[in-house]
Amino acid sequence: MADTSQLTSGVAERYASSLFELALEQGAVESVTKDLDRFQAMLDESGDLKRFVSSPVFSADDQLKAIVAISEKAGISGFFANFLKVVARNRRLFALPGMIRAFRIIAANHRGEITAEVTSAHALTAAQETELKAALKGVTGKDVAIAVTIDPSILGGLIVKVGSRQIDTSLRTKLSTLKLALKEVG
Repeated sequence: MADTSQLTSGVAERYASSLFELALEQGAVESVTKDLDRFQAMLDESGDLKRFVSSPVFSADDQLKAIVAISEKAGISGFFANFLKVVARNRRLFALPGMIRAFRIIAANHRGEITAEVTSAHALTAAQETELKAALKGVTGKDVAIAVTIDPSILGGLIVKVGSRQIDTSLRTKLSTLKLALKEVG
């Protein structure tokens, strides 16, 4: 089976870049970012929405109707609501998580920040986010914007990606390492 991650990444970057340029022209980067965050939170909380977005089974019309209803219910309007409609019409919903990540990176670069992708087993509190940003700023020497993704399968801890560097302090990884060490001893 062919690797589609590169294709998805290219699609996501092109769409995110177009959305950012339009939002920048209209002075709406901040409102689009808030809508993106709201939609990402809905994706993180709903397995059904995640499956819907990634499923090729639904027709473009079904995806469009559902996205319009979801946007209205979530109070998402303006550029991002229109963007979601275009993405659904073009049958590119599968790339939406990548589009959100790419938009955040583009926006952070525009602000002169570096972006850190953080995976956590549960939502971070505001205090935890502030502490993490401060720690990452100390390491990188730049202001850091963080994009948090919730993944309960890591059990605990964090996985932090900054540029090409990754720090994995997840409980899942620590347990895997321990399991491997025990196999080598026994």
